[in-house]
Amino acid sequence: MFEGLSLTHILLFAVILLLLFGAKRLPEIGGALGKSIGEFKRSMRDINTDMNAPTPPPPPPAASQPPVPPSTPQQGNRAN
Repeated sequence: MFEGLSLTHILLFAVILLLLFGAKRLPEIGGALGKSIGEFKRSMRDINTDMNAPTPPPPPPAASQPPVPPSTPQQGNRAN
C-alpha cells in the first residue's frame, strides 16, 4: 500500500501536519483517529461474527391436540 513512500515523504508529511494543526492539536487528532479506527475494526468484527453465526433452528410446531367436539345436551329418556 505504501510502497512508494520513503522516509523523506513521511517526514515532509509530518512537517506539513505540524504546520497546519500545531503541536498541541496533533496528539488530540492522533488519539481521535486511533479511537475511530478501533471502533471501525470492532464494528467490522461484530458484523463478521453476526454473518458467520449459524442461524438458530425454527421453533418446533405447537403440539396439536385433537379437536374437542361441540358439546351437545344429553338426550335422556323423556316421557312424552
